[in-house]
Amino acid sequence: MARDTWATRVGFILAAFGSAVGLGNIWRFPWMTAENGGSAFLVTYLFIVLGVGVPGLLAAFVIGRRANRNPVGAFASLRGGRGWTALGGLCIVTSLVLVSFYSVVGGWVLRYFLESFTGAYFSQPEAHFGSIDFGLQAFLFQAVFLVLTALVVVAGIRKGIEATTKVMMPAVVVLLAALAVWAFQQPNAAAGYDFFLSFDSGYLADNFVAVLGAAAGQALFTLSVGGGTMLTYASYLGEDRSLPADGSIIAVLNLGIGVLAGLVVFPLLFSVVGGPTGGGTGALFVSIAGAFADLPAGRFIGATFFLVVLFAALSSSISMLEIPVSFLVDEFEYDRTPVTLGLFVLVLGTGAINAFNGGVFAFVAGPLVSQLMTLGLIGFMIYAAWVLGDDAVAEFAKGAGMIVRALATPWRYAIGTVFPLFLLFTFYSSVVDFAGLSLSTMAIAGLALLTGIPFVGVVRWVEGSDRTGAAEAAD
Repeated sequence: MARDTWATRVGFILAAFGSAVGLGNIWRFPWMTAENGGSAFLVTYLFIVLGVGVPGLLAAFVIGRRANRNPVGAFASLRGGRGWTALGGLCIVTSLVLVSFYSVVGGWVLRYFLESFTGAYFSQPEAHFGSIDFGLQAFLFQAVFLVLTALVVVAGIRKGIEATTKVMMPAVVVLLAALAVWAFQQPNAAAGYDFFLSFDSGYLADNFVAVLGAAAGQALFTLSVGGGTMLTYASYLGEDRSLPADGSIIAVLNLGIGVLAGLVVFPLLFSVVGGPTGGGTGALFVSIAGAFADLPAGRFIGATFFLVVLFAALSSSISMLEIPVSFLVDEFEYDRTPVTLGLFVLVLGTGAINAFNGGVFAFVAGPLVSQLMTLGLIGFMIYAAWVLGDDAVAEFAKGAGMIVRALATPWRYAIGTVFPLFLLFTFYSSVVDFAGLSLSTMAIAGLALLTGIPFVGVVRWVEGSDRTGAAEAAD
């Protein structure tokens, strides 16, 4: 069966950009920023995206393009033995977990977009959201959102995902920029900019571990690394593309949308509500949505805002569903249409658990997804650095210029040592925070080192054993 590919470089970049932007930048980013010190969170998040996220993104790109297969097929076909397919299996599981909760939020966005035209949520936004967030109504809108997602995935890479994101992502940028210009003109916008952009070193010093863990989780979530999306998208790439260039463009575009979303949300909150509010996962649908009621042309502005969020949500959910679809199409040569239909039914069932139970949703959308994606990215980095090794360096260098090619070897050793240890640190700090335990930063760092160093050693020993076995077989 002939495998689909991207028609253009722009199509790939926009699709990957769409996967990265999603709800992570417009739904999750504002309330994570509000709950973690505003500018302190923003600065930490920027450093992690550029310093750790981009190298991790390139690890996923290298594996995907090297294999031209889905996550399971990639690890089965490349160097290192079939034992690494468990990491590919983790990607499939993570993608199903992601789309199961993500589609609930997508359903909320779809509903609010439609209700903006009537102002249904204007009078009592908190009570309104509380009446529709979970239960039968949430499930029905989730189902419609999943139908829209499945229709795009059925059409394939070029005619479905690429064609759709070429329309949606420019629309997201233009509409969000227009909203930012409008937000700039609101009466108390300066206070919102100050909270969002003025660096608060004192808050960061007092809450370093909590902010670091939250920022790392947000960076991995919004870049779609660790879950298999970028590995899958890169598997449809030609060998003439520069992976470092494409990865950097995607990361910068992603950061730009996150900052742009903040330039809309925080001036609006300070102007209408009086400051950043709590509300967690429902903040977008309570504080922000409620603000539209007090604004001239509030229905039009609300509809425009939620149309932006809807486009962003669809672009990410499409990429999530493509992961298990590509697995079944690649490995078993099933037709894309029945595979997508079957997975739609499966996700509708698993998603219903999140749609009917707020406690399950909060756990899945928060700590579970963050930890799964962190473990996945650690695995990608270790595999690319110590198992693919020189092959990863060669793949990194394909299509790149002389200066970028010189960075290939330093990149390999960085993703094989420093970055996995950093991610292990954030993993343990998040687990400790979720469990309500009290451990010092040094204790968590020590635990990360104790786990990470032996793990890297075992991987290098396995790599050496594989090479010795291959050499003996050749003799």
